[in-house]
Amino acid sequence: MTQVAMAAAFAVAILLSLTACHSETSSDIDFEQRPVQVIHDMNVLQTENGETTMRMHAPLMQKFDYFKDSLQQSYELYPDGFFVDAYTENGELETSIVSQQAKHITTKDRESWSAFGDVVIINHLKGEKIETDTLYWNRAEKKIYTDCYVRLSSETGLLQGYGMTSDERARNAVILRPFDWYAVERDSTYSYNDTVNFIGPKKSRGISR
Repeated sequence: MTQVAMAAAFAVAILLSLTACHSETSSDIDFEQRPVQVIHDMNVLQTENGETTMRMHAPLMQKFDYFKDSLQQSYELYPDGFFVDAYTENGELETSIVSQQAKHITTKDRESWSAFGDVVIINHLKGEKIETDTLYWNRAEKKIYTDCYVRLSSETGLLQGYGMTSDERARNAVILRPFDWYAVERDSTYSYNDTVNFIGPKKSRGISR
């Protein structure tokens, strides 16, 4: 093979390799399906006047940000669930929330949280546990709510129904459409003991990670 023929063959080989190896550009990326940010083992600490008010842990956070129908869509997805602990002004662990998945939506005039799959809310100070499939948090109104099946258990009994609303600390949870209730008889001297904060609020978590 002559040098000219070899050079031509080499040029064709390079051209074919460049054609086959197509580099991805921003126009090729589907931002509805691909996150713009990913954080593993995410930990968030919220404080007020030097005191811890909230702790959050998530194994994985994926942030999505894109435009659809000329509107910006922005949200954070927690596909492996999240864990939240909320503390009182005195540093006591008051409320714990855990779920299999969660979503945080932020737009120009809206912010909301949603938790999905085996959602458990525990108010340690009252000794109440709420179980449901889906939970919504309205941050502006400082309340949590759901339309799904709810099971509320406490030291005094068990209440089941559909729909629930409460303040964000689950201090006054109310089942909207109850259908079953079981009471537990207690001695008149019985009182609930908060074992979590007795051990130590900052060292012990209410829900196992």
